[in-house]
Parts: sequence; structure tokens; C-alpha cells
Amino acid sequence: MDQLDAMRMFVRVAELGSFTRAADQLAVPKATLSLTIRRLEERLGTRLLQRTTRRVQLTPDGRLCYERCLDLLADVEEWQGLFQQTRQLGGRLRVDLPSRLARLLVIPRLPAFLSQHPALTLMLSTTDRRVDLVREGFDCVVRVGALESSSLVARRLGELRQINCASPAYLARHGIPTTLAALSRHQLIHYGHDLGREPGGFEFMGADGRAERYPMAGALTVNDSESYLAAALAGLGIIQLPEHGVSSLLARGELVAILPEWQAPPLPIHVLYGHRRQLAPRVQAFIQWLADVLEEALA
Repeated sequence: MDQLDAMRMFVRVAELGSFTRAADQLAVPKATLSLTIRRLEERLGTRLLQRTTRRVQLTPDGRLCYERCLDLLADVEEWQGLFQQTRQLGGRLRVDLPSRLARLLVIPRLPAFLSQHPALTLMLSTTDRRVDLVREGFDCVVRVGALESSSLVARRLGELRQINCASPAYLARHGIPTTLAALSRHQLIHYGHDLGREPGGFEFMGADGRAERYPMAGALTVNDSESYLAAALAGLGIIQLPEHGVSSLLARGELVAILPEWQAPPLPIHVLYGHRRQLAPRVQAFIQWLADVLEEALA
């Protein structure tokens, strides 16, 4: 076990706060991981981790060591990258994408990317849940919508134009709204990552260009984009979502666009990654490929 491996193991334990989870992600026995960290502490002459029955936390010296390890490991990746210009990219790449973005825009174009980099193994998570990039071991994650405050680095990749729509059956029962005031007689299918939060209402762009909301009733709240669309097709209410993902349904008449003058603001798309001076070449390559894919698809 060399020093670089020991540093990588220490960083994983520090970020996950658990020997068990770190061992699972690194695919090494927990006993090996524990022994490696203990020997690292002995070599440095200080305790790096405070172990309790419920959690593993960094000591003050451990925090300093963690920050320095990040710098050193970034330096190594940068140094290795200098000689990978003509070599195939390899290794494992862990990415999280929103499910509909992955299904409609990214996965259909993946064969070209993977054939270009046959030594690369891509582990793709597709979910609308807000994963924890650091604790869950992702190299990068893609977010659609407003970003929450974090220490992650964000690169904007584009934006998705939104549209208001409902099923023909729903509109036949409730009528087609032509004003915001008419929405008081309609049902909105609410969408939110946290089902415990108060529904936000019908979103539209105000005169100043900022997002505003019109309160609306709704019997259903979902936290998954596929369920959101399915609920609209079942006639349960009005939805607001990216136009790109429903263009075929609109063309076939399975959904009907409404209130075109009261559209919600476009949804920004960002890729987020951990703060590193130099990203691994495989991560850089994927992010640039993703940027090119979205630029072409959303043009």
C-alpha cells in the first residue's frame, strides 16, 4: 500500500464520515482500510480521525491533513494528465443526472462517447433526488433549476424553455384557462424534491423578468419527473416542464399547451463538481462532451 493509496483512503473516510461506507466505495475490506489509516496516523505522529460508535470526524490535525491531501492528490492527477494527451482515458467515472434529461438527451448519445473512450467505465445514476456529490462519491452531478448554496464548483451548460400543458381530457372537464385568474378553478400537479414542503403554485415570469407564483390547488404532489408527466397524461391537472421533453406528446395531441403568455422562466442546467485545482482528465472530457451535447440538442 503506497502513500497515494493511503491518502485516497483517508480522504474517502473523511468525506463519508464512515469506515464502512468508504470501504464499500473503495472495494477494500474494512479491516484493511482501518489499518491503513492507523499506520498513516503513526507515520504522521498525530490522530487524524475521532472515532465514535456513530460517526467518524476529523480532528483539527485531520482537517489540515485532509486539505493538504486534496492538494497533493490534485497535483498528482494534473501531473498524470500532462502525459495523457495521446493516451486513452481510463478508470471509473461516477455521474448523476436528472432522469428525463438522461433518458431523452444524454443516453441516446452515449454510444459515441463510450466508443471514443473504450477504457472508461461510466457509472450513471439517473434520479431526481438531490444526491450528495461528496458523500456518495460522484465525480460530477447535473442539476436542472436554481442552485442551492454549496461549496461545489458550478459550470452552466444551458437552459430549458418551459411550457404549461394539460391533457385534452382534463381541459374538456375544466375548460381552457386564458388568464391567471382563471387558474383559481383549476388543479395544479405539484412537483417538489421535498414532499414535506408547502407547494409553490403556478410559476410565471413577471414584468420585471423575475419568477412569480400564483397559488393553486392540487390534489397530487410528486417528486419524480416521470410521475409528474404521467399524472398530467392521466388528466390530474396542469403541469409546467421543459418543452423539449414533451414535444412529441404535443405533436400527437396527448398534451395541449396553454397560457403561452404566462410561461415560467427557463430552467438553467449546471454541472457541479468538487473544488479541485485540476479535474481528472476523464471528468474534464465528460463535462466538455456533455456541454457539446446540450448545446447541439437545445440549439
